[in-house]
Amino acid sequence: MNSPRQMLTVTDHNRSFIDMTYVYPVVSRRAGGVSVGINLNPNNACNWHCAYCQVPGLVRGAAPEIDLPLLERELAGFLDELIHGGFMEEHVPPEARVIRDIAFSGNGEPTGCRNFGEIVERVVTIRDTAGLSEVPIRLITNGSLVSRPEVQDALKALSRAGGEVWFKVDGGTQEDIARINGVDIKPQAHAHRLALCASLCPTWVQTCLFRWDGASPTQAFMDAYMDILKTAGTASLKGILLYGVARPSFQPEAVHLQRLSPEELEAIATRLRDEGLAVAVSP
Repeated sequence: MNSPRQMLTVTDHNRSFIDMTYVYPVVSRRAGGVSVGINLNPNNACNWHCAYCQVPGLVRGAAPEIDLPLLERELAGFLDELIHGGFMEEHVPPEARVIRDIAFSGNGEPTGCRNFGEIVERVVTIRDTAGLSEVPIRLITNGSLVSRPEVQDALKALSRAGGEVWFKVDGGTQEDIARINGVDIKPQAHAHRLALCASLCPTWVQTCLFRWDGASPTQAFMDAYMDILKTAGTASLKGILLYGVARPSFQPEAVHLQRLSPEELEAIATRLRDEGLAVAVSP
């Protein structure tokens, strides 16, 4: 563990805050407390390349082979430390000393892991054994692999355990998705993956907004974004998690990005709420 004087903050999601391979804690501004992260991509590999990504040394690729016994020991041990040890008092601000979720997140796309479904089942068992069955398990995903049958099975297992998905949609045109997320995909196909995901597990859309070279998102940009959500079926979604760039990007595209003000994000949220969507804002 780190020095008792070092505290977790919402602006520092350092994966090496504790000396573990797969498990790491953060204070999440969106979750509103301690999020226990599970990083299935310690090789810093992802099939997307988002302009705002905070992972240094990001490379294209998939998750490596996972040492499942090690992951299980790390997660069970760290949950025990959070519940019974001194970690909360030593490293977490008083207002955030609550376990809000266990999240498949980390340094790349978690559903690219070969045995992702088995890992979900093991994590559910460890959570329940720790007496935390009311703590949700969340999958933070770009949604690109939802069409795989094994990923669909994992989503069903996550739903049975009371979990949910945070599904990335950052733009609505093929050009915007390529610029922001670094991938060449068709918006219609991504909307269909979003609809499929929402049919299998409760799903929120997570969207990062910012200025690009000083320009705020235009009405045309937001209209195209809404088209994806409408194609997927807004009634099937839990809502939108709208957030800004609170932490620095480690990608070359970082030079293009500037933060929107809380007031600007809230104005966009109001327009989305006018479409009948629940929206939570994290500047």
